[in-house]
Amino acid sequence: MSANLYQDHLTTRKNQEAQAVQLLVELNTLANKGVDVLFFGNRIALNLVDIIAHHDKNALNIADTLAFATALNDQNLSHTTVDLGQALKSGKQAGSFTSGDEVPATDVVLYGFGRIGRILARLLMSRPASDKGLQLKAIVVRPAGEADLEKRASLLERDSVHGWFDGSVVVDKANSGIIANGRFIKVIYASDPSEIDYTSYGIDNALIIDNTGKWKDEAGLGKHLQSKGAKKVLLTAPASGDIKNIVYNVNDDTIGSDTIVSAASCTTNAITPTLKLLNDKYGIENGHMETIHAFTNDQNLVDNHHKAERRGRAATLNMVMTSTGAAKAVSKAIPELKGKLSGSSVRVPTPNVSLAILNLNFKNPVNSSDELNAFIKEASQSEQWQAQIAYSDSDEAVSTDFVGCEKVAIWDAKSTLAQDNRAVMYLWYDNEMGYSTQVLRVAETMAKNA
Repeated sequence: MSANLYQDHLTTRKNQEAQAVQLLVELNTLANKGVDVLFFGNRIALNLVDIIAHHDKNALNIADTLAFATALNDQNLSHTTVDLGQALKSGKQAGSFTSGDEVPATDVVLYGFGRIGRILARLLMSRPASDKGLQLKAIVVRPAGEADLEKRASLLERDSVHGWFDGSVVVDKANSGIIANGRFIKVIYASDPSEIDYTSYGIDNALIIDNTGKWKDEAGLGKHLQSKGAKKVLLTAPASGDIKNIVYNVNDDTIGSDTIVSAASCTTNAITPTLKLLNDKYGIENGHMETIHAFTNDQNLVDNHHKAERRGRAATLNMVMTSTGAAKAVSKAIPELKGKLSGSSVRVPTPNVSLAILNLNFKNPVNSSDELNAFIKEASQSEQWQAQIAYSDSDEAVSTDFVGCEKVAIWDAKSTLAQDNRAVMYLWYDNEMGYSTQVLRVAETMAKNA
């Protein structure tokens, strides 16, 4: 690199950093007014590196975003969502946005603090502090021994898959709680929901997010509603019976005033948005879904007795064939696909990020892989689907590239095979992070439907 070219790059970077500093001020002002700012469906981390990276990736000028954000602040907007990337891309004016209704605070309790519970806590605590919207007030765990509080806090702060928590985690032993990014989270010890009076902890009309998977029907999950201070229940697993299995942006409009709702499974969330797109465009005759799934906590680390077939064999040493209800569960979100899809699963020795393979027959011809890829790429860049679906056309993409991805599925364009009326398609998904973002979207919808 010549000296002049190096100097040009350095000057450009310095200008970007100076503009990003000014943009940070505008974004913080918007956040304090209750304006949820997105950038092509992604929440922007309020730091210089993230802001510059987002603009470079999408070939946008920070100066333009700064001018737009300043104009939004001049509008005195509050309680609304603005996607800056989409606004700039489509040529919208700041004056076209209006304030929304104030979002009331909703107390949230995480019942269970395993993989999904801790990811949900991280996501909630990483948002700008506010007294509106979802407010994480407590976690409920089974009674445990000494130093349990410190261990819970450490598991929130350190994660072997997702790394360190972006912020501070402090144990408040005197009040039996954890302070994360300045916000107090009460730790409640109980073996059953019937033991808990949430109002005694200053929690009322709470949304209980059950991450245990212990109860999946109305009788079991209804126990939560018998607890004083609990109002609604959201299950982070597929439900049985008449409980609605919700995939956000597909059938969340059916939640209504339901007090018990399921956010379905990680795999169901990963495949359903894409299946809806494909069905609407080409019409799905039938097909099969195979998930190559990261091992989970219900498998054994070493060979030992297990109530389920094959899952007793060492998870870190074997590919383990097992069942999945994801394909069947799709029909709860897309009724016209009932009976059209079969599904199976293979657990593999990786701790996170899975791969769904869709082998589908269509009513209408897809013609070629290029046509199918172009259709999904356009959808992934649309304001309607950008938060759920990402698009990858890299020859070098592997599973660890998608750790921490908040999109529910990433279309692998290089693997698409399509001809006539048949196609085989590959979807990556972070089965922890991507799913958890969908859970919170369902939670927000339930909170609004008071």
